[in-house]
This record gives sequence, C-alpha cells and structure tokens, in this order.
Amino acid sequence: MRPTIGITVDYRDGSASSGRYESALAYSRAVAAAGGCPILLPHELEQVHSYVQRCDGLILTGGRDVRTEPFGCPTHPRARPMDPRRQEFELALLSCWRAGPDKPLLGICLGMQLMALHAGGRLNQHLPDTLEHAEVHQSDNRHPVRACVDASAVWAEQAPEPTQAVVSNHHQAVVDPGALRVVATAPDGVIEAIDDPAKRFCIGVQWHPERGGEGGLSAGLFRRLVAACCRTG
Repeated sequence: MRPTIGITVDYRDGSASSGRYESALAYSRAVAAAGGCPILLPHELEQVHSYVQRCDGLILTGGRDVRTEPFGCPTHPRARPMDPRRQEFELALLSCWRAGPDKPLLGICLGMQLMALHAGGRLNQHLPDTLEHAEVHQSDNRHPVRACVDASAVWAEQAPEPTQAVVSNHHQAVVDPGALRVVATAPDGVIEAIDDPAKRFCIGVQWHPERGGEGGLSAGLFRRLVAACCRTG
C-alpha cells in the first residue's frame, strides 16, 4: 500500500464558520507522483495526535510569515503574518511529531522556518534589509544551492551542486537552525536546507520542490520522503 502523507493547508477568508482551507495542487501531485497517498490536514487541534498516529509522514507546506512574538521578538513590519490558527496548529503538530515515534517530515519554505523556530532557531524576517540581491529568492526565481555537509543519503538522490537550480519565493530565511543542522546554502549564504541527522528523515528546504518539475533534486526529495515512510527502522 502507498504510505499516507499528511499535508498541511492554509486558512483563508473569514471566521471559523465561514472560512476555507486552501492547498496548492502541486503538493499532493508531487506526493502521488512519488508513490505516496496524500491527505490534507484541517486545523483541528484536538486531532493533532490522531493525525500524527495515522500518517506515515508529514509535509509542512509554504505560506505566509510566522508571527514571531511567541519566539521572543516582534513581527517585522513588512511581514504578511499567517493566520494564528494555522500557526498554533502547525506548532502543535510539530510538538506531537517530535514526541512520538520517528516518522518522516518534510518542511517547505514556511514549513522549514517553523521547524527551525520550534527547534530554538531564529529568522531573518526581511532579506532585503540585509541582502543586496534578495530578489534572487523571490517571484519563483531559480538559483543554485550547495551542500554544506554530506547529507545526500538523507535528503536527496545526490548532493546539490552549484549548478543545481531550485525555485524560490520568500523574503524571510532561517539564520539559526537551533537544534537542527544546516545542510545546504545558496551562493549568497542564505540557508537553503536544514535537517535532524538523528531522525530517519527530517528535512526542511527553503525553496519549493513541488514547483521544481519531475526530475532532479526537488522531485528526489518527495521520492526520498516516500521511501523513508516505507522503511520501518
């Protein structure tokens, strides 16, 4: 049977009774193409434990910006804060995942940033404040990534080379991964991937692998995620 991969969703428009959930089709299609069975996870706090129990793996998807007051600093004035219900739900999901059995986890863009903050890290909340060519990381631009450590067996089919292009759309980035490990950067020094080498598969990427096409590094992430879900040890 295909392993079940839980995918977080965004919350848009209105109150708890009139709002709606949204998810880019690319996430579920990438999981299905890699051999997994994608399911979407509504923001039901009382179901977090059940989600973690029932899913073989999890994907924390991209979205708007983290509200950073819970992590000890004010939210940047240029931030587009995410819905507080989504933030509370995904942090609870991370806590439950961390306390439970070792199940694969992939964080994408916002998902990677939440992973780092949950692990005691910090963000650069607006790259244009400190990076001369921050536009390289926005508007689905493609740019190269470079491995910092030999993490190829954990998170990709091959270590990323300087010529390996990825698709980015973000104005914030991790500057301190906390208890996690930096495994890849962009040429300008922006942290592009983090992991927990003690876990079976725990990787966060700052780019959008679901937009990266069917081959190469990005599609390899989803295949590795699904393969890790099929392993029992």
